[in-house]
Amino acid sequence: MSRTRHALRVVQAGPLALVVDGGRFGVRHLGVTQGGAADWVSFHWANWLLGNALDAAALEIVIGGGLTLEVEQDATLALAGADLDAHLDDRPLAAGATFRIGPGQRLTFRQPRQGLRAYLAVPGGFDAPEVLGSRSATPRERLGGHLGDGSALGSGNRLEWSGQQAQVRRLPFDPATGITLVGQRLALVPGSQIGHFTGASLYRAFNAPWRIDERADRMGIRLRGPELHCRLGSMISEGIPLGAVQVPPDGQPIVLINDRQTIGGYPRLGALTPLSAARLAQCLPGDEVRLVATSRERALSAHRRCLDEFR
Repeated sequence: MSRTRHALRVVQAGPLALVVDGGRFGVRHLGVTQGGAADWVSFHWANWLLGNALDAAALEIVIGGGLTLEVEQDATLALAGADLDAHLDDRPLAAGATFRIGPGQRLTFRQPRQGLRAYLAVPGGFDAPEVLGSRSATPRERLGGHLGDGSALGSGNRLEWSGQQAQVRRLPFDPATGITLVGQRLALVPGSQIGHFTGASLYRAFNAPWRIDERADRMGIRLRGPELHCRLGSMISEGIPLGAVQVPPDGQPIVLINDRQTIGGYPRLGALTPLSAARLAQCLPGDEVRLVATSRERALSAHRRCLDEFR
């Protein structure tokens, strides 16, 4: 297959657009976090649509907010994840499909209509410096991304790629049903400290609705709801997995996601499954979610079924 050098230029920067890949692993002993695509499922589908490796570097676009891009050569791109009211010039562009774009055409992302994060993939993935085994941008640590310093895209920036000609595919499901956020049920595997929470708190945790707080970023997402109480006093800090549900003294849970700290000392209800962490990453402030306890075995089974869909 032919290889041609391509480039994409940022005409106008949005609130937050980052180069991400599958994440940065094997470096937590250095205090370096995981990073990577927050909604790893939609990120995988964006790459799958072009026949890329599932962890190839793509663009994670949060909210949209007027982000406007141009390509310098004819190209086939793929878009998956949230509906950020994307337009190719004046034509609406649905998420969950590939599309052709030529020089002079503008790809614009406006405001969220469903979901929070969209993923834009290019054939072979974006070229970006590999830092500690990953190209993912982690702004808090100033690592990775298109410049290698963790920064978000800015006006005038260029992103290049030189992948093979795209292998265009169609999603095996209706993309309109891919992100369903109303009353989202998030599976949680209970952790070792769950027995230290009061019985009333555990009942409320799994039977009351939670609202996504506006205090949310790639590090953690705060949930607003009933106050939870833990009888556990001081704790020695311990490793924090993806989806860990910490409960600080104010009793309002914080779900820690991709750019979380590597250790923490608040008691935890447990951890969301990777699938549920991906779903939570698409929720907007004010969205309602519910926590549902699950077993490790069920979580692994659901995870394997999800991965099988990409084959």
